[in-house]
Amino acid sequence: MVPDISVIAPVFDEEGNVAALAREIALAFNGRPYEMIFVDDASRDATLARLTEMKSELPTLRVIAHARNAGQSRAMRTGILAARGDIIVTIDGDMQNDPADGPALVDRLKAGGEALGMVGGRRAKRQDSLSKKAASRIGNTVRRKLLNDQSDDAGCGLKAFRREVFLRLPYFDHVHRYIPALMLREGYTIAYLDVNHRARTSGRSKYTNLRRLYVSMGDLFGVMWLNARARDPGPTAEV
Repeated sequence: MVPDISVIAPVFDEEGNVAALAREIALAFNGRPYEMIFVDDASRDATLARLTEMKSELPTLRVIAHARNAGQSRAMRTGILAARGDIIVTIDGDMQNDPADGPALVDRLKAGGEALGMVGGRRAKRQDSLSKKAASRIGNTVRRKLLNDQSDDAGCGLKAFRREVFLRLPYFDHVHRYIPALMLREGYTIAYLDVNHRARTSGRSKYTNLRRLYVSMGDLFGVMWLNARARDPGPTAEV
């Protein structure tokens, strides 16, 4: 059966999380036509081996491996290009996103019609350090003011959108943090739902506040340039 939904999980050095995450995704989407695609971004630990072992247990699991580490956005795009579902659900590989929230995002996306480009998760009660939460709050405020992207939690990896719409967007490294702004640029609307957030119990974060600040400044100005260069043709019709 061709799936309607493809759940994409980019992972890097998450050997302690991937098996449990795959099982939770299977439980959350049980009864729906779905597939899950884990993209291993050249992990240095046993992540790929754990995923390969899980394929015999979970028939909906597909595993794609990068030869070289290329980052979260590239891994996400690799999974989306390989996806067979019309609807994409992205989820972080660190178990902090709750797969049980995924179906609600899908249902909201379907109910919104073709004009609704994305439904994002909004972490209602973040289970992160005070410094990480403070840095995110500042970053979200600055980005929302400069891009007017309507997002107060761009860092939440749990999102649902249509595959076709995503592939219309310009791609660049770290694009996963700017999907709301790029969706709005193309004339789509976006929506948010509160989702669960869990503390990391295995592995460690791949980002630091300083590293995120360093890369985000260039990305932010780049998206501002893209928005400034957009031109809206209005309604189109074939005659």
